[in-house]
Amino acid sequence: MMDALVKPTAGPGLELRQVPIPHAGPGEVQIKIHKTAICGTDVHIFNWDPWAAKHIKPPMVIGHEYVGEISELGEGVTSFELGQRVSGEGHITCGHCRNCHNGNIQWCKNTKSVGVDRDGAFAEYLVIPERNVIAIDPELDENLVAFFDAFGNATHTALMWPLVGEDVLITGAGPIGIMAVGICKYAGARRVIITDTNEYRLGLAKKMGADYTVNIAQDDLREVMKKAKIVEGFDVGLEMSGAGAALKQMFTVMRNGAKISLLGISNVPVNIDMNEIIDRGLCLQGIYGRRMDNWHQMSYMVQGGLDLSPVLTHKFHYTEFQKGFDMMNTGKSGKIVLDWTK
Repeated sequence: MMDALVKPTAGPGLELRQVPIPHAGPGEVQIKIHKTAICGTDVHIFNWDPWAAKHIKPPMVIGHEYVGEISELGEGVTSFELGQRVSGEGHITCGHCRNCHNGNIQWCKNTKSVGVDRDGAFAEYLVIPERNVIAIDPELDENLVAFFDAFGNATHTALMWPLVGEDVLITGAGPIGIMAVGICKYAGARRVIITDTNEYRLGLAKKMGADYTVNIAQDDLREVMKKAKIVEGFDVGLEMSGAGAALKQMFTVMRNGAKISLLGISNVPVNIDMNEIIDRGLCLQGIYGRRMDNWHQMSYMVQGGLDLSPVLTHKFHYTEFQKGFDMMNTGKSGKIVLDWTK
């Protein structure tokens, strides 16, 4: 048996329970978990909001951001070895649909997500298919690797478009938006401006290299654009908030022909003016999860000097998980890591 954080029934909260240790079947790998990070998705599940009620089927172990070591190899697994440091791609795909065949597994129509559709990583052990295991350089800080899953979302969103010399607007200073600031600057953006109403998280974005932070509850974005000498409008937009108002404002400040990545998920339908998109030649790209190559890009950016440490604001032992979720719910945190070592 092992310790795990379980969503026991439909309703708020999680429980620390003893559950059976999962073992690796053919083509699978068992991972002994060292560190996990709390994701916004985990907070939705903890709070039991409408999204969680629709997608989660208790009882189940949740969590999908983690780092650990291989502790058991299933029959036929030859690419990894016991004790090797690893993380894992959390979308378990079918391998036979058209998107899987052409390398776009992030769009597999049969995806099953770790910690959402199947038992997750907030536990002492996790089992995933060998093809989802990601080798991690032992020199990388485990506390940072624990949230590479979320870092991958930011990487996918930001690097969808060329950024060298471009002016970038990011709407939403959650942890992923904050990481996207650092990625854009690392990739050569001229100006990066991020908007939100949360002063704490805007402060973290500033530490990650934002040229300007804009509290839209009290600041005028267009005035800040003038200070930044952004004349025609932003070249690239990264919508991270899921707020319809943020997306609509973004449309009004992009230059004609601009590129926009859409990662933020809205809880309600968003009405947009299609004519504005068409007349101005805006290009919109929905982003889901990570491309597999994003995992390599993440490691290489960190090894190349991208500092993610401002994003990591709190660490707790897994037995103190309630403190972590309470902190996330205040909005005054970046990424929070839970330590599963004893």
